[in-house]
Amino acid sequence: MKNEGLTLEIPYTVLEGAKLPENEMEDEFRKELALALYQRGVLSSGKARLLARMTRWQFEELLAKRRVERHYTAKDLQEDINYGLGHQ
Repeated sequence: MKNEGLTLEIPYTVLEGAKLPENEMEDEFRKELALALYQRGVLSSGKARLLARMTRWQFEELLAKRRVERHYTAKDLQEDINYGLGHQ
């Protein structure tokens, strides 16, 4: 699955039962899946935000709004510091 994506089929009856405008469904399902997988530790925040199609700051705001605890380690802090200092 290196260069392939994954297509998730959601039954029409589920979509029909969702109390969401049709034009918001994909975005909302993406966000919910990203949040759930991040919360379980299955995805990092970077990968979860990509799944949700959000910027880092938008995803951070969503985590705060939903009161989802962030997974932030000393290694993450060091990576952020190095990035901020222009190192890779």
